[in-house]
Amino acid sequence: MEKSTWNKAWPLLAVLGSVSSLGVGTSLAKQLFPVLGAQGTSALRVGFAAMILVAIWRPWRWPLKKAQAWALLRFGVALGLMNLLFYMALRSIPFGLAVAIEFSGPLAVAIYHSRRPVDFVWLALAVLGLALILPFGVLGGQGAVSLDPLGMACAAGAAVCWALYIVLGRRLGAIPSGQAVSLGLLCAALVVVPVGVVQAGAKLLEPSILLFGLFVAAISSALPYSLEMLALRRLPAATFGIALATEPAVAALMGMLLLNEQLSGPQWLAIACIMAAAMGSAISRPGEESKPAPEAELDPASEAGRA
Repeated sequence: MEKSTWNKAWPLLAVLGSVSSLGVGTSLAKQLFPVLGAQGTSALRVGFAAMILVAIWRPWRWPLKKAQAWALLRFGVALGLMNLLFYMALRSIPFGLAVAIEFSGPLAVAIYHSRRPVDFVWLALAVLGLALILPFGVLGGQGAVSLDPLGMACAAGAAVCWALYIVLGRRLGAIPSGQAVSLGLLCAALVVVPVGVVQAGAKLLEPSILLFGLFVAAISSALPYSLEMLALRRLPAATFGIALATEPAVAALMGMLLLNEQLSGPQWLAIACIMAAAMGSAISRPGEESKPAPEAELDPASEAGRA
C-alpha cells in the first residue's frame, strides 16, 4: 500500500478498530452477568474505566470553575445512567439490537438540530428500523415478539441518556476533552458503583473478577478512546460519523460470534435501517464533507466516552 493511501486509510481503520474493541469488551463483560449481574458488571467496568482515564489524563492539572464542575456532574450522571441501563438491557435482548435501539438517541439529536427536508428520509429509516425491532404487530415478525419488554425499555432509556450525554457534552465549553471524559467517567462511577455494590456485594473484590474487569475496561475504554483521539483530527466529520454508525452491525456480529446470539431476518434489516439513517444523517450534514471532525465537539460524545 502506498504511503499516501495508508495515510488516508489508517484514521478510518482506527475508528473501526475503536468500534470493534468496544464491541469485544462489551461481549466479554456480558459473560460476567451470571456472577455479578448487569449492575455489578457495569459498576466494575465503569469504575475501572474511570481509574484508567484519570490516570492517563490527570485531570487535576486543569482548574475548574464552579459552573464547569456542575456541567461535568450532569454530564457524568447521564453517562452513568446510560451505561447502567444499557447493561440492564443486555440481560434479556441481543447485543446488536440493544445498540441499534440505543443509537436512536444520538440520531434523534442530529436530526433535531438539522431539520432539513432530507432528514425526514433518515427519520423514516430510523422509525422503520425501530418498528422492525419493537414487539408491536406484524412488522417485527416472530423475532420481535419474543423480545423482553423490560429489556427494550432499558435500551430506550439508554438512548435517551445518550442523547442527553451528547447535549450536555457540547455544553462543557472550554474544558479539555481528556479532562471532560475522565472526570465525566468518575462522576458516572459515583452513580453506577453503589448500585453494583448492592447487586454483587463482595464478589466484586474477588481477584479473578477484578483482573477480568480491568482487562475489559482497558479494551472497551482506554484503547477505543486512544484510537479515536488519533483519528479525530484527520477524518472529515461526515466520515467519522459514518464509521461510528457501523457499531450496531459490529455489535450484532460480536454477539453472534462471542455470545451465540442469533438474529432473525427482520432484526438484521432493522439494524441495517438504523445504520443507514445514521450514515445518511452524517454524510448529508451541510458544509462538513471535508472538514476535520472537531475534537471539542465530538470527542466527549464519542463511542469511547461511553465507557
